[in-house]
Amino acid sequence: MQRSHTHQPKIRTVAGVIFDCDGTLTRTNELIFATFNYITSKYCGKTYAPSEIIALFGPPEEGAIVQFVGEDHLAEAMDDLCTFYRNHHREMAGLHAGIEDVLRYLKSRQIPLGVFTGKGRRTIAITLEELGIASYFDMVISGNDVQRHKPDPEGIEKFVKAFHLNPAEVLMVGDALGDITAARGAGVVPVAVLWDSYDRARTARAGAHLLFDDVPSFLSWLTNGVHYAPRGRDQISTNC
Repeated sequence: MQRSHTHQPKIRTVAGVIFDCDGTLTRTNELIFATFNYITSKYCGKTYAPSEIIALFGPPEEGAIVQFVGEDHLAEAMDDLCTFYRNHHREMAGLHAGIEDVLRYLKSRQIPLGVFTGKGRRTIAITLEELGIASYFDMVISGNDVQRHKPDPEGIEKFVKAFHLNPAEVLMVGDALGDITAARGAGVVPVAVLWDSYDRARTARAGAHLLFDDVPSFLSWLTNGVHYAPRGRDQISTNC
């Protein structure tokens, strides 16, 4: 179901799209919680509730686990984290149904696609590889690639600058308050998707131009309600 704010202007032209990863493209929350608790159990003898783990979201994994394992064990713990994350990815994570159709369609429009995520460089690479979607993206901006994490717009601004885009023609698609706040800060078009949001109420009230409750309605809007302006494709596909 699509819900739009009538006080916002109709979006007519799209020249680039940036996606959040967890909860937007992927079903990865179960895996994230299990991975975190594997590390805290191994190094601290404790486990944590999902709400406690969600409260740590923002910086990449190093920033979350260092307070539990300490600087001296951080490198070892990160290796353990990434090994567990990769080994359990296929059984505990997946794409949301219809997301590859969305990516395939947007790729056919010949506009640059990006990912801006709080995940670290290693875990986002694992997820994109394991789910077979890495090739859709021209730029991947991880939590390790910015000085200031969401809700700061730094990652979005990197994408806009790299492809010489008009911010008003760029969509930022995400499921969390930080995604919408970052989009507004960068002057791009915030699109809230609520099919797997852990903070639906606040995300829905965050001032997105458009809200979608399911992937089919989002794809329908992309195929019927948008004019595409291919540009920036002379840039070399890159990760930050």
